[in-house]
Amino acid sequence: MTMREKIEEAAARYPDQRSAIMPALLIAQEEHGHLPGPVLEEVADILGVERIWVYELATFYTLFHTEPVGMFHLQLCDNVSCMLCGSGELLDHLETVLGIRNGDTTPDGLFTLSTVECLGACEMAPVMQVGDDYHAHLDVARINALLDSLRATAGAASVEHAPARLPGE
Repeated sequence: MTMREKIEEAAARYPDQRSAIMPALLIAQEEHGHLPGPVLEEVADILGVERIWVYELATFYTLFHTEPVGMFHLQLCDNVSCMLCGSGELLDHLETVLGIRNGDTTPDGLFTLSTVECLGACEMAPVMQVGDDYHAHLDVARINALLDSLRATAGAASVEHAPARLPGE
């Protein structure tokens, strides 16, 4: 099924096409990896809504990415609860260990590091979201273990998708 067909199918569940923007953006992001301007315009055109409405949602919510992100998007909460529990020091550590600044992606494309205003998990502070998973009560040791685990996952994924080799190659 094409992206257009998926968006049209999702939009059929809503009485107002504007209400289908978020599901449509999720479909488009899954298809393209991120949501550059031409993709946002295509979503608006498919739904028959104002382009600004699509742009507003895509740039407001942290689950949408208008720029490419790494295989693992590390979103560290920097709201008050997390800040008081050490998220600032964890951000410094992540920047040092990954060799990037907040908002950047590692040269190998594995990690994008971002701070977000609130993940709504104050009881687990400091907390970081990676993909759909929350990682709670973080400290330097837990961050390091998480990064090692993510690198291992990426390594296993690259082995699974490696081209087959003929004997003697």
